[in-house]
Amino acid sequence: MSNPADGEAESWMARLLAPDCTPADRAAFEDWLAQAPENVEAWLEVERLQMLSAQLRSDEMLRAATRAVRRSPARVGWRRWVPAAAAAVLVLAVTTIWWRQEPFAEAEPQQFATTMGEQSEVTLADGTVVLLDTGSRLTARFDGRQRLVELERGRAQFVVGVDPDRPFLVKAGAGTVRDIGTTFQVSHRADAVNVGVLEGRVDVSAGGGTATALAPGEQVDVDTKGRIGTKAPLDVVAARAWPQGDLVFKQRRLDELLAEMNRYSKQQVRLADPALGALTVSGVFHAGDQDALVAVLERGWSLRAERKGAEEIVLHARDR
Repeated sequence: MSNPADGEAESWMARLLAPDCTPADRAAFEDWLAQAPENVEAWLEVERLQMLSAQLRSDEMLRAATRAVRRSPARVGWRRWVPAAAAAVLVLAVTTIWWRQEPFAEAEPQQFATTMGEQSEVTLADGTVVLLDTGSRLTARFDGRQRLVELERGRAQFVVGVDPDRPFLVKAGAGTVRDIGTTFQVSHRADAVNVGVLEGRVDVSAGGGTATALAPGEQVDVDTKGRIGTKAPLDVVAARAWPQGDLVFKQRRLDELLAEMNRYSKQQVRLADPALGALTVSGVFHAGDQDALVAVLERGWSLRAERKGAEEIVLHARDR
């Protein structure tokens, strides 16, 4: 029994490829994707077939073989022979594509990086806009088959350009994010990779296993062994704040807050007593503004700051 979503996915593919496709059409498409997991599965299959079709259309061996079949002289049984020959050519062409093409043979790698305290917005060749957070590094490799970005460290937000013929993939640690036209963020930490979605949908996979689909307002972690965690709500306020240069903390441990703030400044804030790290703090702080952070902690959390040179501030419990 056919799945109605298959036909709908094919219709959406035709609409998105049409010259008069509008932003409203794109928004309606994303709404359709969000309606049911079956819609996402159907779209991924149509997208895969579209990509394969594009590869075959551009394959010189297939075109040559097809011309040879058309020139074959008429004879008894030729109508039965042509479909079989065409099928053989198709199998041969598909096999040849994967056998002879080295991954990213046509790609010219682009590398982007930010230093401590720096954020940078770059536009990739397909129109994708990437915002790199502090201390981040990524490499983009685009060719005729796919768009691949590897986030080697740090955090990035992706507003993906529309290209139905080429999937957009982000590799980070043990995880791979497959985009379906969306806005999402990837954070590559030492212990895990976090993926959060702001708009549209993405699929997160690891080690060739089953992909986990994320909708807007959802996030998931992938650990260093390729294990995908349970989906959880995304703190959308915090996710939208860091691209604007602000860090939002809600009942976060003080040691975690300091570790995040220290990523943006050479002036490091440390704790004289590790036990102080258990204090919970809430607030909005401008990334890299260590003086403002320390002033708030001194007023609201009974801490005392000791400045040791230009690049170190040590927090102590205030004497009572």
